[in-house]
Amino acid sequence: MDNKVPQQINDIVGDNVKKLAQLFPSAVKDGEVDFEALKEELGQYEEVGSEKYELTWAGKKNAKRIAQEDVIGRTLKFIPEDSKNADTTENLYIEGDNLEVLKLLRQNYYGAIKMIYIDPPYNTGNDFVYNDSYEMTVDEYKIESGIKDEDGELLYRNLETDGRFHSKWCSMIYARLKVAKDLMSEDGIIFVSMNDKEIDSLKEICNELFGVHNFLACLIWDKNHSAQAGVFKVYHEYILVYCKNIENIRPPRALNNDLFEAGAMKKVSGRHPASEFTFPAGTRFDAADDTEFKGEYGDTEKVIVTKGRMLCKNGKLVEDVTLKAGFTQAEQMRQFFYGNKDSLVDTKGQKIVEFYFNATGKIKVIKERSVEAAQTTCRYGTQGAASTELSNLFGLDECPFSSPKPVEMIKDFIVRFVEDDDYVLDFFSGSATTAHATFLANSEKRVKNVKYIMVQMQENLDESLKTAQKDAVRTLEVGIELLNSIKKPHTICEIGKERIRRAGDKIKSEHPEANIDIGFKVFRTADTNIKWNSLMDMGQVDMNQLEYTPDLVDFMPDANDIDVVYELMLRQRDVALSETLEQLTDIGSRTYLYASSYLVCLETKITEELVAKLAELDPLPIKFIFRDSAFKDDIALKDETFRRLKALIEKNAGTNKPTYTVEFI
Repeated sequence: MDNKVPQQINDIVGDNVKKLAQLFPSAVKDGEVDFEALKEELGQYEEVGSEKYELTWAGKKNAKRIAQEDVIGRTLKFIPEDSKNADTTENLYIEGDNLEVLKLLRQNYYGAIKMIYIDPPYNTGNDFVYNDSYEMTVDEYKIESGIKDEDGELLYRNLETDGRFHSKWCSMIYARLKVAKDLMSEDGIIFVSMNDKEIDSLKEICNELFGVHNFLACLIWDKNHSAQAGVFKVYHEYILVYCKNIENIRPPRALNNDLFEAGAMKKVSGRHPASEFTFPAGTRFDAADDTEFKGEYGDTEKVIVTKGRMLCKNGKLVEDVTLKAGFTQAEQMRQFFYGNKDSLVDTKGQKIVEFYFNATGKIKVIKERSVEAAQTTCRYGTQGAASTELSNLFGLDECPFSSPKPVEMIKDFIVRFVEDDDYVLDFFSGSATTAHATFLANSEKRVKNVKYIMVQMQENLDESLKTAQKDAVRTLEVGIELLNSIKKPHTICEIGKERIRRAGDKIKSEHPEANIDIGFKVFRTADTNIKWNSLMDMGQVDMNQLEYTPDLVDFMPDANDIDVVYELMLRQRDVALSETLEQLTDIGSRTYLYASSYLVCLETKITEELVAKLAELDPLPIKFIFRDSAFKDDIALKDETFRRLKALIEKNAGTNKPTYTVEFI
C-alpha cells in the first residue's frame, strides 16, 4: 500500500495529452503524442507552412511554458485573524502573485468559475508587472527589479524605455489568462478591462486562448467627461468579453423585471404556417363595444374567422371564436387558455402573463422581461464618480485607490450572466470592487448566494511611493493615511479587505431582510508545510528520531495542523477552500474532517481503537489521509491496519459497498 498524496498540483500537459487520447487514440502512444499521426487524423497530409496569422512577441514560448509549469514547494496559508465570519462564509480573499494562486487553485476550482472580471495593468509605463522568472534566486531577483515588498515578493515597473515594453506585458497577461481559462465553467464568461494602449494585443491574445468564435463583445465604458488636452478627448475604456464555449451561453438576464408587449402572430409563411386556434369567451379584447371582425381582416398579418363571432362587449370576447392565422406561440396559447398558466414561459424562459386582442383584432402577448441583450456601451458614471463612491465608503475627502471601477457596472455583469450559487473571480482585485459588486447583486435578490474569490498581490505602498509619479503620489499618501488610521500594514491588500468589510456592513444594514454572506476567508501564499520527500527513504533519519520528533520528520518547523490540512486539500479536485473544517476530538486530538468528506489523520500512532472509530463514521469519508511515519516504516503493520479498517467499514455498511480511497503523506 503506497498510495501517496501527490506533491504536484497541476499536470496541465498530462491533462491535455489525456484529452487528445480520448479524441484521437491513434495519435497518443505510450503517453506520447505522435504529431504525424495527429496531422493525419486532422486531414493535414501536406506539409504545413511555418508562416501563419498570429500575434507573436519575444518571450511568447516562455509565457506558454510558465503557464504549464506546476508550483512546487508553495501553498496557501489560512489567516484566521484577518478573516470575517470564517466559519460560515464561502467567499475567499487570497494574497499573493496571481499566477501562482491561479495554479494553486486549479485542482479545487477546475471548471467551477462562472464569471471572471479583471482590471489588469494597462501598461501605461508606470505599472507593476509581475516577474515570472521563478528560477532566479531572491538576491538575483532583487538586483534585477530593485523593488521588494514586506513578504519578499518582488516586482518591477515595465517602463516604456525598455526595449521589450509590449513583450513583457503580453507575456504577463498571456500566462495568467491561459491558466484562468482552466478555472472557467463550460458556460463561463470573462470580462477584461483595458485602454487603447494594449487593447489590440489583448484581443489577439484572447482570440488565441479562447477562440475567435467565443468572442462576445468589446464593451465601451463611457467613463470620463472632463476637459482634456490633446488632439482628441478620450472619454472611454474597453472591456473585452469572451466565453468558454459559445454553445453554452444563455441569453443575459434582464436588469429589470418589467412587463412588455409582443406580437403573437406573423405573416403566413413557410416558417409560420397558418393554423387554427379557438379563443374562449371572456378573452380580453381592447376594442370599443360592438366592434366585430368578420371573414378575413388585417393588413399584412391576415386573420380569418372560421367559426363563431369575433365580437367585443365590455372589453371582452363575447363568445368562443376560431381564428386561422400565422400564430407564433400556439402551444403557449393552448396552455394559457386550456392548461396550467401559472408557470407558463416562452422559449427564452420569460414568464407569460396574458394573451389578449388589441383594438385591431390582433392577438398580443404580455410577458415579464427576464432576458434582454446587453448593450455594448456601458454608462455607469465617470471615473471620478467611482472614486467618490469609494472615498465616501471610507469617510475620506480623497480616494485611496487609483482608477476604481464602478460597482454598478460589475454588479450588472453579475446579475446578467451569473446564476445562484455560482463563483465570481477577480485575480487583479485591487480595491475589491468585484467583491463589493457581489454583495450588491446578492442584496437585490435577482441572484442568490453568488460567491467571490479575490486575488491581489501584496504591493507595498511605501515602496510604490518611492517611484510614483504625478497624481499617484497623493493617492498613495491617502491610502497610507487610511491604513495608519486602522493600524494595518501598508499594502493594497489591506485597502481591499477593509473595503470589503465596510461595504458588506453597509449593504447588510441597508438590506436587513436579505440573507447575504458578507464574510471572507483570507489565505496567503506561503512555503510548503510538508516535507514531501521522505527523510526515512533517503536515510536521513533513524527510528529514534521518528519516535521522538515525528513532526520534524514530516513537517516544516513552523507548520501547524490546520496549515497541513489546507495544503492537502489543494490537491483534491472540486473541493472548495471555504468548506468546513472539523476537529474530531472524540477520535483523536489531531484528526480532522474537511467538507464532511475528507478525513485527515495526523496522529503519530494508529491504534486499533482509532481504526474502529474511523470505521464507524457516518457518512463515510470518500478519502482517508494518514501519515506514513505513523506506521514506523512497518509495511506489514500498515497493510494489516488497513485490512482491518476495510473489514470494519464493510461490516458497518452491511449490504452496501462503500467507495473510499486511502492516501499517505
